[in-house]
Amino acid sequence: MQKKLILDANLLDITISRLCQQLIENHGTFDHSVILGLQPRGVYLAELIQQRLLELCRKKIPLGYLDITFYRDDFRRREINKASELRIPFSLENKRVILIDDVLFTGRTVRAALDAMLAFGRPAKVELLVLIDRRYNRDLPIAPDYTGKAVNTMASQKVLVELQAQGFKQNKIWLISNP
Repeated sequence: MQKKLILDANLLDITISRLCQQLIENHGTFDHSVILGLQPRGVYLAELIQQRLLELCRKKIPLGYLDITFYRDDFRRREINKASELRIPFSLENKRVILIDDVLFTGRTVRAALDAMLAFGRPAKVELLVLIDRRYNRDLPIAPDYTGKAVNTMASQKVLVELQAQGFKQNKIWLISNP
């Protein structure tokens, strides 16, 4: 197994700041905007984004956690240990939703998230923010609106996101290749 560092803690901090600046440019005062983190790993990034936006804008943007377990197209083919926490304490009706996940790979998770969101109202707009966009591996025509870093990968490789909020010592993102 080979590990290649994609982003270290300093570069990740700069990347998150840049993503937040892009959100500020496009959402202004965030009056009708909400953040949805995709379970399980997208919620950690969503919390980091919400906290950074609070520091920059002095406004707390509503944050929810979206579990897509039962909306996946492979739901009946996978062994599911348990569903993750679903917490959306607001309606999505006519809101500008910023959907956040750590890694975009095939696009199937995002497709499931779009289906799951409709149970909470019809958003005015949905935007996708990802930390890592794994290019050349899409099964569905889905592209992020905000990308931390685009990485050319092969299907056999894996992107590992390690965040302090998950219990790691430092924030780091790795590209893992199996020989």
